[in-house]
Amino acid sequence: MKRSRLEICVDILQTVSKGCHKPTRIMYKSNLSWIPLCEVLDFLTSQGALEVRKIGKKREYYITSKGREILEYYEQLKRMLMERTGFPRV
Repeated sequence: MKRSRLEICVDILQTVSKGCHKPTRIMYKSNLSWIPLCEVLDFLTSQGALEVRKIGKKREYYITSKGREILEYYEQLKRMLMERTGFPRV
């Protein structure tokens, strides 16, 4: 089943929040190829959910308070859907 863009964003935020900061590691853990990963990282950075830190030529990504807030809202929505509608577990 193909993931939505929202699900991909959430997967990346969850991966980064668990301590994975390097783009290649994020790519493997989120099960994405390089170009889509870069597009989503750029999007999440532009929205303020991720912060990029440059160390020499390398980049590392860190979740911001806004990114953590997004994850909290996502988890609340999942719980509400499962409780009230019997929505299948994801």
